[in-house]
Amino acid sequence: MKIKIIKTVDEIHSTVKAIKLSGKSIGLVPTMGFLHRGHISLVKESKIKNDITIVSVFVNPTQFGPTEDLNKYPRDIDKDTALLEAEGVDYLFLPDEKEIYPDDYETYVEVTKTSKKQEGEFRPSHFKGVTTIVSILFNCVCPDNAYFGRKDAQQAVIIKKMVKDLKMDINVVIMPIIREDDGLALSSRNIYLNKEERERSLLLSKSLNEAKIMIESGEHLVNNVIKKISNMFLKESTIHLNYIRIVEASSFNEIEQLEKGKEYYILIAARIGTTRLIDNLLVTV
Repeated sequence: MKIKIIKTVDEIHSTVKAIKLSGKSIGLVPTMGFLHRGHISLVKESKIKNDITIVSVFVNPTQFGPTEDLNKYPRDIDKDTALLEAEGVDYLFLPDEKEIYPDDYETYVEVTKTSKKQEGEFRPSHFKGVTTIVSILFNCVCPDNAYFGRKDAQQAVIIKKMVKDLKMDINVVIMPIIREDDGLALSSRNIYLNKEERERSLLLSKSLNEAKIMIESGEHLVNNVIKKISNMFLKESTIHLNYIRIVEASSFNEIEQLEKGKEYYILIAARIGTTRLIDNLLVTV
């Protein structure tokens, strides 16, 4: 069945209203396009759990800082459409920038505390842009379930917090990271890496695994774990490490010592050449 492409807010509203009146459930997969197996894993889960699956493709300008890669962010809507059609996606919501942010637009949504930590320190306006566009998409599609990847773990926690605080009747589903066979977390930005940078980037996932081994072996002092994996980057002058942090999984609060029975994210962000990558590992102590 050919996928139905919707480009306007009015049409997505009327389409969703008809779906709801028919008693069918809706799953939404919000994306910025240039789809890979990580995105498709979200689509597959939505197809299993919902009657109708809607995927949005929108490169959101409000989550890019003034020096970031908005203009060169990879795009291939023809390939994306073919991939989604092959997966049996029902609708592709494909608005342009003016449809989402007309000239008189002035409303933003912000999770004020969690968005200032970790990634928020390096990308101050990023999460405000994320929560704004996600709330717009939620209002357009009114999904029963919305699917996000765990690679952007802080984003996922912030979106869940927004949904809780604003009393949205939406189930936010966080799906596992999809990796290449050598451990590199899938990302649309991986295309920026040349062959040598691609090889060096494996240090991110290797360092996370080393931290997990330390924790599973009984090391519960956060500083000891961070010091050990930070040292793995000392000889890699081509990798500029932004941060390594260990945080409580639900709050993203940084802690000094791990406690048994709790979940934590080990977070890492680094610039390799001109490409900034993030990765994480979820561990239970």
